[in-house]
Amino acid sequence: MEPIKTNASSYNFEKIVDIIIRLGVLAVLLMWCFDILKPFVLILIWAVVIAIAIFPVYSFLSKIFRGKKIIAVLILISLMLSIIMVPSGLIVYSLYDGVNHFQELFNTGEHLIPPPGGRTANWPIITKPIVDIWQMASDNLQDVVLKYSDQIKEYGAIFLLALAGFSKGILSFIVSIIIAGVLLIYSDSSADVSQKIFRKLVGSNSEHFAEISVVTIRNVVKGILGVAFIQATMAGLGFFIAGVPFAGLWTILCLILAIVQIGVGPIVIPVIIYMFSVSDTTTAVILAIWLGITLLIDNVLKPILLGRNAPAPMLVIFLGSIGGFLYNGFIGLFLGAIILTIGYKLFMTWLETDNL
Repeated sequence: MEPIKTNASSYNFEKIVDIIIRLGVLAVLLMWCFDILKPFVLILIWAVVIAIAIFPVYSFLSKIFRGKKIIAVLILISLMLSIIMVPSGLIVYSLYDGVNHFQELFNTGEHLIPPPGGRTANWPIITKPIVDIWQMASDNLQDVVLKYSDQIKEYGAIFLLALAGFSKGILSFIVSIIIAGVLLIYSDSSADVSQKIFRKLVGSNSEHFAEISVVTIRNVVKGILGVAFIQATMAGLGFFIAGVPFAGLWTILCLILAIVQIGVGPIVIPVIIYMFSVSDTTTAVILAIWLGITLLIDNVLKPILLGRNAPAPMLVIFLGSIGGFLYNGFIGLFLGAIILTIGYKLFMTWLETDNL
Protein backbone atom coordinates (compact mmCIF):
# COMPACT_ATOMS: atom_id res chain seq x y z
CA MET A 1 0.00 0.00 0.00
CA GLU A 2 2.88 2.41 0.72
CA PRO A 3 4.16 2.49 -2.93
CA ILE A 4 0.63 3.39 -4.12
CA LYS A 5 0.46 6.35 -1.72
CA THR A 6 3.90 7.49 -2.82
CA ASN A 7 2.94 7.32 -6.49
CA ALA A 8 -0.33 9.17 -5.81
CA SER A 9 1.46 11.91 -3.87
CA SER A 10 4.08 12.19 -6.62
CA TYR A 11 1.35 12.45 -9.25
CA ASN A 12 -0.54 15.15 -7.31
CA PHE A 13 2.68 17.13 -6.81
CA GLU A 14 3.53 16.96 -10.51
CA LYS A 15 -0.01 18.02 -11.39
CA ILE A 16 0.16 21.01 -9.02
CA VAL A 17 3.54 22.04 -10.43
CA ASP A 18 2.15 21.68 -13.97
CA ILE A 19 -0.85 23.92 -13.12
CA ILE A 20 1.41 26.52 -11.48
CA ILE A 21 3.68 26.63 -14.53
CA ARG A 22 0.70 27.03 -16.86
CA LEU A 23 -0.79 29.80 -14.73
CA GLY A 24 2.61 31.51 -14.57
CA VAL A 25 3.04 31.41 -18.35
CA LEU A 26 -0.55 32.65 -18.81
CA ALA A 27 0.03 35.49 -16.32
CA VAL A 28 3.24 36.55 -18.08
CA LEU A 29 1.49 36.46 -21.46
CA LEU A 30 -1.46 38.52 -20.16
CA MET A 31 0.85 41.08 -18.53
CA TRP A 32 2.88 41.31 -21.72
CA CYS A 33 -0.26 41.86 -23.82
CA PHE A 34 -1.45 44.50 -21.35
CA ASP A 35 1.88 46.36 -21.51
CA ILE A 36 1.69 46.36 -25.31
CA LEU A 37 -1.89 47.67 -25.32
CA LYS A 38 -1.48 50.00 -22.31
CA PRO A 39 -1.02 53.19 -24.42
CA PHE A 40 -4.28 52.37 -26.22
CA VAL A 41 -6.45 51.09 -23.35
CA LEU A 42 -8.30 54.37 -22.75
CA ILE A 43 -8.79 54.94 -26.46
CA LEU A 44 -10.19 51.42 -26.93
CA ILE A 45 -12.51 51.71 -23.93
CA TRP A 46 -13.76 55.10 -25.14
CA ALA A 47 -14.27 53.61 -28.63
CA VAL A 48 -16.46 50.86 -27.14
CA VAL A 49 -18.44 53.45 -25.17
CA ILE A 50 -18.97 55.59 -28.29
CA ALA A 51 -20.01 52.56 -30.35
CA ILE A 52 -22.58 51.51 -27.75
CA ALA A 53 -23.89 55.07 -27.37
CA ILE A 54 -24.39 55.76 -31.09
CA PHE A 55 -25.54 52.26 -32.10
CA PRO A 56 -29.26 53.29 -32.30
CA VAL A 57 -28.35 56.12 -34.68
CA TYR A 58 -26.20 53.72 -36.69
CA SER A 59 -29.09 51.24 -36.94
CA PHE A 60 -31.41 54.02 -38.14
CA LEU A 61 -28.95 55.10 -40.84
CA SER A 62 -28.39 51.48 -41.91
CA LYS A 63 -32.11 51.08 -42.54
CA ILE A 64 -32.18 54.31 -44.56
CA PHE A 65 -29.29 53.08 -46.75
CA ARG A 66 -30.82 49.58 -47.04
CA GLY A 67 -28.27 47.72 -44.97
CA LYS A 68 -25.15 49.38 -46.39
CA LYS A 69 -23.20 49.49 -43.14
CA ILE A 70 -20.05 51.16 -44.47
CA ILE A 71 -21.96 54.15 -45.90
CA ALA A 72 -23.90 54.57 -42.65
CA VAL A 73 -20.69 54.43 -40.61
CA LEU A 74 -18.85 56.89 -42.86
CA ILE A 75 -21.66 59.45 -42.62
CA LEU A 76 -22.00 59.04 -38.84
CA ILE A 77 -18.25 59.18 -38.16
CA SER A 78 -17.78 62.20 -40.44
CA LEU A 79 -20.54 64.04 -38.59
CA MET A 80 -19.03 63.22 -35.19
CA LEU A 81 -15.54 64.24 -36.28
CA SER A 82 -16.93 67.56 -37.50
CA ILE A 83 -18.67 68.12 -34.17
CA ILE A 84 -15.38 67.50 -32.34
CA MET A 85 -12.88 69.21 -34.64
CA VAL A 86 -14.69 72.44 -35.57
CA PRO A 87 -15.35 73.65 -31.98
CA SER A 88 -11.89 72.48 -30.93
CA GLY A 89 -10.31 74.53 -33.71
CA LEU A 90 -12.29 77.60 -32.65
CA ILE A 91 -11.23 77.15 -29.03
CA VAL A 92 -7.55 76.77 -29.93
CA TYR A 93 -7.73 79.82 -32.19
CA SER A 94 -9.39 81.81 -29.40
CA LEU A 95 -6.62 80.93 -26.96
CA TYR A 96 -3.93 81.77 -29.54
CA ASP A 97 -5.62 85.07 -30.39
CA GLY A 98 -5.98 85.95 -26.71
CA VAL A 99 -2.28 85.35 -26.02
CA ASN A 100 -1.33 87.54 -29.01
CA HIS A 101 -3.68 90.26 -27.77
CA PHE A 102 -2.02 90.18 -24.34
CA GLN A 103 1.38 90.45 -25.98
CA GLU A 104 0.29 93.51 -27.99
CA LEU A 105 -1.08 95.20 -24.87
CA PHE A 106 2.15 94.47 -23.01
CA ASN A 107 4.30 95.90 -25.82
CA THR A 108 2.23 99.09 -26.02
CA GLY A 109 2.12 99.54 -22.23
CA GLU A 110 -1.68 99.36 -22.04
CA HIS A 111 -3.71 97.65 -19.31
CA LEU A 112 -3.52 93.87 -19.64
CA ILE A 113 -6.84 93.68 -17.80
CA PRO A 114 -9.47 96.35 -18.66
CA PRO A 115 -10.38 98.53 -15.65
CA PRO A 116 -13.89 98.32 -14.16
CA GLY A 117 -16.37 100.40 -16.07
CA GLY A 118 -18.11 103.44 -14.62
CA ARG A 119 -21.24 101.41 -13.98
CA THR A 120 -19.53 99.51 -11.17
CA ALA A 121 -19.91 102.60 -8.97
CA ASN A 122 -23.64 101.84 -8.75
CA TRP A 123 -23.15 98.16 -7.87
CA PRO A 124 -24.20 96.87 -4.39
CA ILE A 125 -21.75 97.36 -1.52
CA ILE A 126 -21.11 93.60 -1.27
CA THR A 127 -19.38 93.69 -4.68
CA LYS A 128 -16.82 96.28 -3.52
CA PRO A 129 -14.05 93.69 -2.71
CA ILE A 130 -14.43 92.21 -6.20
CA VAL A 131 -14.27 95.63 -7.85
CA ASP A 132 -11.21 96.56 -5.75
CA ILE A 133 -9.33 93.41 -6.79
CA TRP A 134 -10.37 94.04 -10.39
CA GLN A 135 -9.10 97.63 -10.22
CA MET A 136 -5.84 96.51 -8.59
CA ALA A 137 -5.33 93.87 -11.26
CA SER A 138 -5.92 96.45 -13.97
CA ASP A 139 -3.53 98.98 -12.43
CA ASN A 140 -0.72 96.60 -11.67
CA LEU A 141 -1.12 92.97 -12.57
CA GLN A 142 2.29 92.11 -11.14
CA ASP A 143 1.31 93.24 -7.62
CA VAL A 144 -1.84 91.15 -7.75
CA VAL A 145 0.12 88.09 -8.87
CA LEU A 146 2.57 88.53 -5.98
CA LYS A 147 -0.17 89.14 -3.41
CA TYR A 148 -2.25 86.13 -4.44
CA SER A 149 0.61 83.92 -5.60
CA ASP A 150 -0.39 80.94 -3.44
CA GLN A 151 -3.96 80.89 -4.75
CA ILE A 152 -2.79 81.38 -8.32
CA LYS A 153 -0.35 78.47 -8.01
CA GLU A 154 -3.00 76.22 -6.49
CA TYR A 155 -5.70 76.83 -9.07
CA GLY A 156 -3.33 77.59 -11.93
CA ALA A 157 -1.90 74.07 -11.73
CA ILE A 158 -5.38 72.65 -12.29
CA PHE A 159 -6.00 74.94 -15.26
CA LEU A 160 -2.62 74.11 -16.81
CA LEU A 161 -3.28 70.41 -16.36
CA ALA A 162 -6.60 70.78 -18.16
CA LEU A 163 -5.09 72.77 -21.01
CA ALA A 164 -2.12 70.41 -21.36
CA GLY A 165 -4.41 67.42 -21.69
CA PHE A 166 -6.86 69.13 -24.02
CA SER A 167 -4.93 68.50 -27.26
CA LYS A 168 -4.12 64.94 -26.26
CA GLY A 169 -7.74 64.37 -25.32
CA ILE A 170 -9.03 65.70 -28.63
CA LEU A 171 -6.62 63.45 -30.55
CA SER A 172 -7.74 60.49 -28.44
CA PHE A 173 -11.37 61.37 -29.20
CA ILE A 174 -10.68 61.39 -32.93
CA VAL A 175 -8.93 58.00 -32.87
CA SER A 176 -11.67 56.54 -30.64
CA ILE A 177 -14.39 57.72 -33.00
CA ILE A 178 -12.65 56.05 -35.95
CA ILE A 179 -12.24 52.79 -33.99
CA ALA A 180 -15.89 53.02 -32.91
CA GLY A 181 -16.84 53.11 -36.59
CA VAL A 182 -14.95 49.86 -37.18
CA LEU A 183 -16.67 48.27 -34.18
CA LEU A 184 -20.05 49.29 -35.58
CA ILE A 185 -19.30 47.59 -38.90
CA TYR A 186 -18.59 44.37 -36.99
CA SER A 187 -21.29 45.00 -34.37
CA ASP A 188 -22.78 41.49 -34.60
CA SER A 189 -19.52 39.72 -33.75
CA SER A 190 -18.71 42.38 -31.13
CA ALA A 191 -22.04 41.72 -29.41
CA ASP A 192 -21.32 37.98 -29.36
CA VAL A 193 -17.92 38.56 -27.75
CA SER A 194 -19.37 40.85 -25.09
CA GLN A 195 -22.09 38.33 -24.26
CA LYS A 196 -19.47 35.60 -23.84
CA ILE A 197 -17.41 37.83 -21.54
CA PHE A 198 -20.42 38.59 -19.32
CA ARG A 199 -21.38 34.90 -19.33
CA LYS A 200 -17.91 34.00 -18.04
CA LEU A 201 -18.03 36.71 -15.37
CA VAL A 202 -21.59 36.49 -14.01
CA GLY A 203 -22.98 33.22 -15.34
CA SER A 204 -26.68 32.84 -16.06
CA ASN A 205 -27.50 36.53 -15.52
CA SER A 206 -25.11 37.66 -18.25
CA GLU A 207 -27.83 39.11 -20.49
CA HIS A 208 -29.31 41.11 -17.60
CA PHE A 209 -25.95 42.61 -16.61
CA ALA A 210 -25.04 43.30 -20.25
CA GLU A 211 -28.34 45.12 -20.76
CA ILE A 212 -27.78 47.22 -17.62
CA SER A 213 -24.29 48.19 -18.82
CA VAL A 214 -25.57 49.23 -22.26
CA VAL A 215 -28.48 51.24 -20.85
CA THR A 216 -26.22 52.93 -18.29
CA ILE A 217 -23.67 53.95 -20.93
CA ARG A 218 -26.35 55.44 -23.16
CA ASN A 219 -28.02 57.26 -20.27
CA VAL A 220 -24.75 58.80 -19.07
CA VAL A 221 -23.67 59.79 -22.58
CA LYS A 222 -27.06 61.35 -23.38
CA GLY A 223 -28.10 62.77 -20.04
CA ILE A 224 -24.74 63.80 -18.55
CA LEU A 225 -22.13 64.22 -21.28
CA GLY A 226 -24.64 65.23 -23.94
CA VAL A 227 -26.24 67.93 -21.80
CA ALA A 228 -22.80 69.17 -20.71
CA PHE A 229 -21.69 69.42 -24.35
CA ILE A 230 -24.88 71.31 -25.29
CA GLN A 231 -24.46 73.76 -22.41
CA ALA A 232 -20.77 74.34 -23.19
CA THR A 233 -21.57 74.84 -26.88
CA MET A 234 -24.32 77.36 -26.12
CA ALA A 235 -22.08 79.23 -23.66
CA GLY A 236 -19.20 79.19 -26.15
CA LEU A 237 -21.38 80.62 -28.92
CA GLY A 238 -22.44 83.43 -26.61
CA PHE A 239 -18.84 84.14 -25.58
CA PHE A 240 -17.55 84.21 -29.18
CA ILE A 241 -20.37 86.32 -30.62
CA ALA A 242 -20.28 88.83 -27.75
CA GLY A 243 -16.50 89.13 -28.03
CA VAL A 244 -15.66 87.90 -24.51
CA PRO A 245 -11.86 87.75 -24.05
CA PHE A 246 -10.44 84.20 -23.95
CA ALA A 247 -13.79 82.74 -25.01
CA GLY A 248 -12.15 79.38 -25.73
CA LEU A 249 -10.79 79.03 -22.19
CA TRP A 250 -14.17 79.83 -20.61
CA THR A 251 -15.85 77.34 -22.93
CA ILE A 252 -13.51 74.54 -21.81
CA LEU A 253 -14.12 75.41 -18.16
CA CYS A 254 -17.89 75.40 -18.77
CA LEU A 255 -17.62 71.91 -20.26
CA ILE A 256 -15.60 70.62 -17.30
CA LEU A 257 -17.92 72.12 -14.68
CA ALA A 258 -21.02 70.85 -16.49
CA ILE A 259 -19.65 67.30 -16.62
CA VAL A 260 -18.80 67.21 -12.91
CA GLN A 261 -22.38 68.44 -12.20
CA ILE A 262 -21.33 71.78 -10.71
CA GLY A 263 -22.88 73.61 -13.64
CA VAL A 264 -21.76 76.49 -15.82
CA GLY A 265 -22.85 79.13 -13.30
CA PRO A 266 -19.39 79.82 -11.79
CA ILE A 267 -18.22 80.85 -15.28
CA VAL A 268 -21.21 82.51 -16.96
CA ILE A 269 -22.25 84.67 -13.98
CA PRO A 270 -18.86 86.49 -13.69
CA VAL A 271 -18.79 86.84 -17.49
CA ILE A 272 -22.21 88.51 -17.42
CA ILE A 273 -21.06 90.87 -14.66
CA TYR A 274 -17.89 91.68 -16.62
CA MET A 275 -19.80 92.39 -19.84
CA PHE A 276 -22.25 94.70 -18.08
CA SER A 277 -19.23 96.65 -16.85
CA VAL A 278 -17.22 96.97 -20.07
CA SER A 279 -19.68 96.40 -22.93
CA ASP A 280 -22.70 98.27 -24.27
CA THR A 281 -26.07 97.61 -22.65
CA THR A 282 -27.65 95.85 -25.65
CA THR A 283 -24.84 93.31 -26.00
CA ALA A 284 -24.70 92.69 -22.26
CA VAL A 285 -28.47 92.17 -21.96
CA ILE A 286 -28.69 89.81 -24.94
CA LEU A 287 -25.70 87.82 -23.64
CA ALA A 288 -27.23 87.68 -20.15
CA ILE A 289 -30.52 86.31 -21.54
CA TRP A 290 -28.71 83.73 -23.68
CA LEU A 291 -26.44 82.58 -20.84
CA GLY A 292 -29.43 82.52 -18.49
CA ILE A 293 -31.14 80.07 -20.85
CA THR A 294 -27.90 78.08 -21.02
CA LEU A 295 -27.71 77.98 -17.24
CA LEU A 296 -31.24 76.59 -16.87
CA ILE A 297 -31.51 74.36 -19.92
CA ASP A 298 -30.17 71.29 -18.13
CA ASN A 299 -33.33 71.30 -15.99
CA VAL A 300 -35.28 70.70 -19.20
CA LEU A 301 -32.92 68.40 -21.10
CA LYS A 302 -31.96 65.99 -18.31
CA PRO A 303 -35.52 64.80 -17.55
CA ILE A 304 -36.11 64.31 -21.28
CA LEU A 305 -32.88 62.41 -21.95
CA LEU A 306 -32.63 60.49 -18.66
CA GLY A 307 -36.28 59.80 -17.98
CA ARG A 308 -37.46 59.71 -14.40
CA ASN A 309 -34.46 57.95 -12.92
CA ALA A 310 -30.89 59.22 -13.05
CA PRO A 311 -28.24 56.56 -13.84
CA ALA A 312 -26.46 57.24 -10.54
CA PRO A 313 -26.38 59.76 -7.67
CA MET A 314 -24.69 63.07 -8.41
CA LEU A 315 -21.85 62.19 -6.01
CA VAL A 316 -20.94 59.10 -8.07
CA ILE A 317 -20.81 61.12 -11.30
CA PHE A 318 -18.85 63.92 -9.60
CA LEU A 319 -16.25 61.55 -8.11
CA GLY A 320 -15.99 59.63 -11.38
CA SER A 321 -15.35 62.78 -13.42
CA ILE A 322 -12.84 64.32 -11.00
CA GLY A 323 -11.06 61.02 -10.35
CA GLY A 324 -10.94 60.21 -14.05
CA PHE A 325 -9.53 63.65 -14.84
CA LEU A 326 -6.83 63.41 -12.17
CA TYR A 327 -5.93 59.85 -13.17
CA ASN A 328 -6.25 59.92 -16.96
CA GLY A 329 -6.35 63.58 -17.96
CA PHE A 330 -8.93 65.23 -20.21
CA ILE A 331 -10.38 62.02 -21.67
CA GLY A 332 -10.67 60.60 -18.16
CA LEU A 333 -13.09 63.43 -17.36
CA PHE A 334 -15.59 61.71 -19.66
CA LEU A 335 -14.66 58.08 -19.09
CA GLY A 336 -14.46 58.39 -15.31
CA ALA A 337 -18.14 59.33 -14.99
CA ILE A 338 -19.18 56.47 -17.29
CA ILE A 339 -17.01 53.74 -15.75
CA LEU A 340 -17.85 54.61 -12.13
CA THR A 341 -21.56 54.84 -12.98
CA ILE A 342 -21.45 51.41 -14.65
CA GLY A 343 -19.65 49.99 -11.61
CA TYR A 344 -22.24 51.54 -9.30
CA LYS A 345 -25.18 50.18 -11.31
CA LEU A 346 -23.69 46.68 -11.60
CA PHE A 347 -22.88 46.62 -7.88
CA MET A 348 -26.41 47.68 -6.92
CA THR A 349 -27.86 45.11 -9.32
CA TRP A 350 -25.60 42.44 -7.86
CA LEU A 351 -26.85 43.30 -4.35
CA GLU A 352 -30.45 42.92 -5.50
CA THR A 353 -29.81 39.63 -7.31
CA ASP A 354 -30.36 36.49 -5.26
CA ASN A 355 -28.51 33.97 -7.40
CA LEU A 356 -25.94 34.68 -10.06
